[in-house]
Amino acid sequence: MTEMTTITVPATTANLGPGFDCLGAALSQYNRFKFSIADSATEVKIIVTGKEAPRVNTDKSNLAYQAFVKLYEHIDQTPQSVLIEIDLGVPLARGLGSSATAIVGGLIGANQLAGNPLSQTEVMNLAIAIEGHPDNVVPALLGGCRLTASTSRGWEICDIPWHSDIVPVVAIPNFELSTVEARQVLPGEYSRADAIFNSGHIGILLRGLETGRREWLETGMQDKIHQPYRKSLIKGYENVRSAALNAGAYEMVISGAGPTLLALTNSSVSSKVVVAMTDAWKNQGVIAEVKVLEIDTKGAVCS
Repeated sequence: MTEMTTITVPATTANLGPGFDCLGAALSQYNRFKFSIADSATEVKIIVTGKEAPRVNTDKSNLAYQAFVKLYEHIDQTPQSVLIEIDLGVPLARGLGSSATAIVGGLIGANQLAGNPLSQTEVMNLAIAIEGHPDNVVPALLGGCRLTASTSRGWEICDIPWHSDIVPVVAIPNFELSTVEARQVLPGEYSRADAIFNSGHIGILLRGLETGRREWLETGMQDKIHQPYRKSLIKGYENVRSAALNAGAYEMVISGAGPTLLALTNSSVSSKVVVAMTDAWKNQGVIAEVKVLEIDTKGAVCS
């Protein structure tokens, strides 16, 4: 049985336009979770470091701890008394999967301390059950770009090839947007035309991601399911999108539930896109951290 383990979990960007609640990719920005068996007199002690550390709960309501306990409940064992040390590198409530990192980190930490009773697939299924949808937790766990579909047997996971020429640029504003708020603006039903539109466009997007073909990426990232409703919640959305496209980006979409915006570019224009998106938001009175990231291919890593 392991006495201590550290899990590094990548941020994620979900939806990628038409892939609502089913498509996501892991990014090269990370949260780290260290789990140590503690004195039995204390059920849990949580220490958080990082820029937004004061905003993270350090009691039993902490999401990483809730996931930790959930795994022990799943295997019918009493949770270990544990010290959890969290180093935050993924901003909170910005559409980069911070909650998914906590869920994945907590589950893997518990699995490690319990002697690895669950397989990776079983851990993944638990993570999806806790999160409620797979588009963030699956790439956070497995890495890469992943398409997920439910079946009568559970979940089918497809690894989506990501062409090496495609560079993700994320623009993280200094305001938040909760997933709950972002879901409340969505309609309860969609037209047949909108469903057909998204079906065709996600197919084209997957081929664009595989080949790097510009016109397929430009077309494939269009969406009629969530972005038309959510963009009104993000100040300066149209201005930032126009600036990104004028600087040479293939297209820009909302990352997850937002407000972070994701532009897909190539290495020859990525620096121009960073400057353009930064300036466009600044002109709207919004300070944003805009940077070039990479696709993380490893997912959650234990050390």
